[in-house]
Amino acid sequence: MRALHVLLIGTLLACSSAAQAEVVVVTSMRSGPIELSREQAEKLYLGRSTTLGDGTPVNLVDLPNGSTRDEFYAKLTGKNPTQIQAYWSRIVFTGRASPPKEAGSVAEARQWLADTPNIIGYLERSDTTTGLRILLRLP
Repeated sequence: MRALHVLLIGTLLACSSAAQAEVVVVTSMRSGPIELSREQAEKLYLGRSTTLGDGTPVNLVDLPNGSTRDEFYAKLTGKNPTQIQAYWSRIVFTGRASPPKEAGSVAEARQWLADTPNIIGYLERSDTTTGLRILLRLP
């Protein structure tokens, strides 16, 4: 009976991880050549840097609260939504950084990203369009 419970739990976990969509970090096709490592993306989204490795300043877009945003931060930083909110509250309070600009919807974020050079954001892979260049995949 115990083996059956373990098997069922394992199956449920496998199904839930397979259900997660691939999150990608993107920028506009209008942006110059941008190379972005996972470490650079983490530094940008935690307010530890505002420029790329070559010194190019970038702006960031956050999706509204929801599963894609939660999944992005969990995959990139290992932090859950409560930890991210507490982190940014502390950073903003001390004046060390400003959080990424929050879009009102996925469609709005996609439009900002496609129309604005040197802006970086994240979307589910299925939400990308031809005007966007994928910089980093977070499987």
